[in-house]
Amino acid sequence: MSRVLAFDFGASSDRAILGTYEKGELSYQEVHRFENNPRDKDGHFRWDFEELMANVRLGAQKAGTVDSLAFDTWGVDFGLLDAEGRLLEDPVHYRDQRTAGLVEEAFKSLPAGELYRATGTQILNINSLYQLLALRQQEPQLWEKVHRLLFMPDLFAWALCGAQACETTVASTSQLLDPCSRSWSQQVLSAFHIPQELFAPLVKSGTVVGEYQGAKVIAAAGHDTQCAVAALPIPGKDAAFLSCGTWSLLGCELDQPVLTDQSRELGLSNEIGANGKVNYLKNIIGLWLIQESRRQWRREGQEYSYADLERLALEAQPLRSFIDPDAPEFAPPGDIPDRVRDFCRRTGQPIPETVGQVMRCIYESLALKYRFALGQLTLATGKSFSTLHVLGGGTKDGLLCRMTAACTGIPVIAGPVEATALGNILIQLKALGRLGSIAQGRELIARTEKVTRYEPQDHASWEASYQVYQDMLHHTNF
Repeated sequence: MSRVLAFDFGASSDRAILGTYEKGELSYQEVHRFENNPRDKDGHFRWDFEELMANVRLGAQKAGTVDSLAFDTWGVDFGLLDAEGRLLEDPVHYRDQRTAGLVEEAFKSLPAGELYRATGTQILNINSLYQLLALRQQEPQLWEKVHRLLFMPDLFAWALCGAQACETTVASTSQLLDPCSRSWSQQVLSAFHIPQELFAPLVKSGTVVGEYQGAKVIAAAGHDTQCAVAALPIPGKDAAFLSCGTWSLLGCELDQPVLTDQSRELGLSNEIGANGKVNYLKNIIGLWLIQESRRQWRREGQEYSYADLERLALEAQPLRSFIDPDAPEFAPPGDIPDRVRDFCRRTGQPIPETVGQVMRCIYESLALKYRFALGQLTLATGKSFSTLHVLGGGTKDGLLCRMTAACTGIPVIAGPVEATALGNILIQLKALGRLGSIAQGRELIARTEKVTRYEPQDHASWEASYQVYQDMLHHTNF
C-alpha cells in the first residue's frame, strides 16, 4: 500500500487530498480544505504565504504518515529568496496591476514574433517575464536583494524541505522557457538582462526533491492544468480537453510545439505536460466570472448559492447578449456584473439587468468562447475534434457542460471532478514506482472514475448566435 498526499491549490480554495493505492485500486479523500485569501499589502495584491503554509502543515498533520507529498498551483506567480535563503516578501498575485503597459514596452527589446518563437507562450501581461520586468523597474532596491526565484509549487516545497528546484511544467507558463530544448531561453534572458542564476535547477515532473517528516517531497506537475490533463481518461486521438476552474484552459496534446506567427496571433500557448508532450492550449477566463459576480452580490447584501445562480440563469431569456470573457476589464477583482452590463451597452446589445440575465450572459459567453477556441486550435493544427473532455471543478456545472456541447456540436465528456488532485496523485505514484507511466495512470482513472457524457442538443439554435459572437469579437479586437 502507498499513501500519498496531494496539495491542490486554487485561486480561492485549496485542499489536501490523501490518496491510497493498494492492490491496483485507488481511493482518495479530502483531509483538509482551506480558503486562499489574497489581500492588499505593501502596495500590491499578494498571496498570504504564511497562512497558506500553516494550512499545509495542518493538512500534513491530518493526513498522518504518508510516503510522499506534492504541490500543484496556478502558473506564472513566484516567490523571491535572498542569498541567505529567506523569503523576501509575500508573493505578488497575478491580478496585481504592476505589469500594466509592460508587454508593449518589452517588444522594444524583443519583438512579439521573436519572443513567441523563443517561448511558445501566449503573450499575457500576467506572465512571469513581465512580473520580473515590473519588479526590476519599479522596486530596484528589492531586485538587488533577490538571489533566487521559485515558482509557487516549488516555493511550497522549499518551505517544507529546503529544496530549491524548478519543475518544468510550471516553468513553461513563465514566457522564459524554450519549449523545444526544455531549458531557459537564452535569447529571452539575454534580451531582458535576466541572469540564469536567478532560477533553481530545472527538474522533470515526478522528481523527488527532498523529504518532510519521513515523506518524500515530489515535484509533481507544478502547474495544476498539467496535473488535470495527466488524469485525462484515455483520450482519443481527436479529443480536446478543457481544464475548467477559475481559469479555463482549452487545448490538445501534441508531440511538438507550434511556434508560428499564426499561433501567436491566435493567442495559443505551448506548455509542457507531465508526460512530456506539449499541451497546446488557449487561456480563457473561466469560472472567475461567476465566482467574482457572486462575491459582488454578497458585498451588496445578496447571498446566492451556485445552484441559485444556475437556476436564475435557466429562467432568463436565452442567447440575448454576450461578452468576451477575456476582455481586459473582466480580469481584476470587483463589480463583474456592472462590467458585463457596460460591455453589452458599449457593443450595442440588450443590457442584462437582473441577476439571471447577467448569469445567462456569462454562461453562454463562456460556451461561445470555448467554441471559438476550438476553431482556433483546428486552424493552427489542422486537427478536427470529435469530443471535448471537461476536467476539474467545471464538471460539476451541468448547465455549462450542456451549453458547451450544444454550442460546439460535439459531445462533452465531463470528469473526473478531482482531475487535478488525481493527476498529482498519479504522478507521485509513478515517482514511487507504483505506476509505470502516465498512460497507465489514465487507464486506472478511466476504470475507476465516473464521467458524464453530454450530447449536443439544439445545436442549430446556437449557429446564428455564434456568427454574431464572432462578429463582435472581430469588431472589439479582443
